[in-house]
Amino acid sequence: MSKSELYYNTIIIGGGQAGLATGYYLKQQGRDFIILDASERTGDPWRKRWDSLRLFTPARYNSLPGMAFPAPPNSFPTKDEMADYLQAYAARFGLPIRNGTQVDSLSRQGQRFVLETGDQRFEADNVVVAMANYQKPHVPAFSRQLAPEIIQLHSFEYRNLSQLQDGKVLIVGAGNSGAEIAMEVAPTHSTWLSGRDTGHIPFRIEGLAARLFLVWFVLRFLFHRVLTVNTPIGRKARPKMIAKGGPLVRTKPKDLAEAGIKRVSNTVGVRDGLPVLEDGRVLNVANVIWCTGFNPGFSWIELPILGEKEPLHERGVVPSEPGLYFVGLHFLSAISSAQIHGVGRDAAYIAEQIAARAVSPKAVAEASPLAASEAHAA
Repeated sequence: MSKSELYYNTIIIGGGQAGLATGYYLKQQGRDFIILDASERTGDPWRKRWDSLRLFTPARYNSLPGMAFPAPPNSFPTKDEMADYLQAYAARFGLPIRNGTQVDSLSRQGQRFVLETGDQRFEADNVVVAMANYQKPHVPAFSRQLAPEIIQLHSFEYRNLSQLQDGKVLIVGAGNSGAEIAMEVAPTHSTWLSGRDTGHIPFRIEGLAARLFLVWFVLRFLFHRVLTVNTPIGRKARPKMIAKGGPLVRTKPKDLAEAGIKRVSNTVGVRDGLPVLEDGRVLNVANVIWCTGFNPGFSWIELPILGEKEPLHERGVVPSEPGLYFVGLHFLSAISSAQIHGVGRDAAYIAEQIAARAVSPKAVAEASPLAASEAHAA
């Protein structure tokens, strides 16, 4: 049975904050577009994170273009509140989202992009991949050698303490996810936290001092205006920011120590079914939580645009494939690019590029010689 075919001027892949912000600007342009999202409900990627997760930024900085976040400005929303906000945002602006639609492949035929999604085939002049670099959970290959009785979870799968069995817990990865999950686990389980020290922000993000001294205003300016691809300091910092995780935001080393969490070196292998540390120690644990990050997960893009660490782009525009764009990548144009308060600027820029391409005489000529003659006559 042949697949049914649908055409849109622009297709957005991903219905998270990046896709919704891009859709908002395309809706203002009156463009023919659709958002394809694998989730059954808008906001589900947030709903499926661990239960106690809260955002690192106050509600005043968690708004997408055109709609304020509905919470006290200095509060730190839960992951479910963010999910509900995204769902309400899509409904308010009538964004055309097709949920439950997994894009299996993206290729090009002639002047159009082709997207395969199960039993349907889509064609588009423009495609915006509105997805983060963090798509597929990464777990070291040696994890398969751990004893079968050890419970293993990636941070993507972890929800709450009920998933753990009695006994000690090793959390591998000492970034923000690892530190926050360790703080939750430590009161009921003897806990080791394995990984390098990523540093930490030297103030309490929810404290009075952070509000009185306008710390968040300064950080937003730094992330949004200073550390960008347009500044020398931003261009110098970008490779390091992409390769390594950021500092601890909410949790401090003192908090970990007071909670009785034992800091240990990197986990590098397995011996007799148990995890082995870089210093040679073997840990007898009952549970392992892998907070080891994600792989980009862009193998379904059948175009020669993937670099070693990220797609090859210039501020989200792919020069080698006219009409292909990215929004939501880490440090797309600034540190804030993958954050709620920064994604709107990138979405606006990409929408402008799509609009410019649509009115370009060259683009019109490539699409249709007849349309090109009509455009010149007008």
